[in-house]
Amino acid sequence: MGTMDLLNIQPKDLKFPFQIRKQSLCSMQLTNKTDKYVGFKVKTTNPKKYCVRPNTSVISPGETCTVTVTMQSQKEAPPDMQSRDKFLIQSVIVPYGATTRDITSDIFNKEDGRDIEEFKLRVIYIPANPPSPVPEESEEGSSPTASATENGKKNANLLDAETNSFEISKNSSEAWAIISKLTEEKATALQQNQRLHQELDLLKTELNKQQSKTSSVIFAAFVGLLGIFIGYFMKKWAIKS
Repeated sequence: MGTMDLLNIQPKDLKFPFQIRKQSLCSMQLTNKTDKYVGFKVKTTNPKKYCVRPNTSVISPGETCTVTVTMQSQKEAPPDMQSRDKFLIQSVIVPYGATTRDITSDIFNKEDGRDIEEFKLRVIYIPANPPSPVPEESEEGSSPTASATENGKKNANLLDAETNSFEISKNSSEAWAIISKLTEEKATALQQNQRLHQELDLLKTELNKQQSKTSSVIFAAFVGLLGIFIGYFMKKWAIKS
């Protein structure tokens, strides 16, 4: 991992709560540390396993972009809960006012002499549910019916916990999707606002030029009329003399 001069990336590792046959979410914050527009692209060693939104975008100076990474449901846990998956974030300075549509693969081509900065992130799995303690052995003389009832209650509680966990994961996915969409809309609105300010400045400049030209024409006309009046009175004075 290298030191980034363009973006501040948090967190430094992607930590996913791992549950078999359930999706898992993780988000990261990319903050533009410069006074220029910065374009970025997110890559992964396992693109079929992860969904990244947005995977490319432009960040205005001082702004922050939230990137949501969704890990698809897995049929089985990896050995020792260790992941070999990695993510790579590439960033580069782009022209002022650039948008996501301007981001192409050519922008991140190092052969063109561009200064591309890269940052690698590891994937870390976190057990979503810690292992349950081993139940103590039943005391002698305990009722089998009572033991079965207790086990039934435990199974029902576990089912309710898994159902609630699924609902939370689903709601979190929808919430992150909305946050990602709002972040993109905010960046677009800021870019449009800056363009409007630029157009307004150009319009003011043009109006000032037109006013200057109009003032020059009026002054020239005034001088011409003044000359005519002076000539007229000079002739009239000469005739009287």
